[in-house]
Amino acid sequence: MSVSGAGFPVEDSAQVASVRRAAQRAAEALDFTEARAGQVALVVTELGTNLVKHATRGEMLLRMLDEHVADGAGLEVLALDRGPGIPDVALSARNGYSTAGTLGHGLGAIGRQSDLLQIYTQPSGTGILARIGRDEPGAVARSSRLEIGAVQVNATGEQICGDDWTARVRDERLSLIVADGLGHGLSAHDAARRAVSEFDRMHEENPATIIGALHASLRSTRGAAVAVAAVDLERGVLRYSGLGNIAGVILGPGTSRHSMVSQNGTAGHRASRIQEFQYPFPPQSILVMHSDGLGTQWDIGAYPGLRARHPSLIAGVLYRDFSRRRDDVTIVVIKDQPEV
Repeated sequence: MSVSGAGFPVEDSAQVASVRRAAQRAAEALDFTEARAGQVALVVTELGTNLVKHATRGEMLLRMLDEHVADGAGLEVLALDRGPGIPDVALSARNGYSTAGTLGHGLGAIGRQSDLLQIYTQPSGTGILARIGRDEPGAVARSSRLEIGAVQVNATGEQICGDDWTARVRDERLSLIVADGLGHGLSAHDAARRAVSEFDRMHEENPATIIGALHASLRSTRGAAVAVAAVDLERGVLRYSGLGNIAGVILGPGTSRHSMVSQNGTAGHRASRIQEFQYPFPPQSILVMHSDGLGTQWDIGAYPGLRARHPSLIAGVLYRDFSRRRDDVTIVVIKDQPEV
């Protein structure tokens, strides 16, 4: 099971052990030191144990962080549940506090062992994000005012994800692709992977040019729905081009929401028209792009305080509540933080 595309149900201690083993394999692949790998094991164990003791329908997601997309390699852990929520997060993080008759070191220990810990909780459910970098905190400086987060999970029963994505950031410009290979499994994965590889080669071109090249490059594959967004922070604009059912939404700094337009078709098979659109992208905007494994009826306004959280936590909450489950799902969230 791929670490980058796996959701792990967590309802008993055996499942916690399974997630810990997967996290340890990821840490080894990322060349973590023994000490940092030990932190990963502790964080995953504590998060999983909390789900077993306190939560309803717990699930954990693991994601290996790409140095080209994140500020340094590392491992991201998301713990998601369907309730009952944490009444007092600050109190729960204190050593010795517990509602389950245990020692109560969970959240406090997770916070000490993580480079980043964020919690979003409501009575309907809780999301906890922990990040552990390969390098010690402070060794890698924040490189951009843009913060990137994502969730990617295989369709139920599949061992590999038919979606793929990547982003490139240079100065005040970001370019992002999301690709959804037709169907599921290895053939879908190969098509999506081909799209991302082609994007890597020409990511500084405009989105319509990239989509046109992808359409030609994917002819020997099963084909894919693809979309490319290019954000120019200096000009405050976003250019977008897509083929197929990748959704793109810009959440403005207030309550504005703009859905972006993709053309009908499948890259590699059918494209009656390739067109590029331009949208305003003011400071403090959020870009959300996702495959059709996520329903489109989500509204971030229904989650007070969520947009202030890390993009991966935003993606995790949307996945928990709106994933179709029967399909691969990829959700990428980009936040502009001008003060950084």
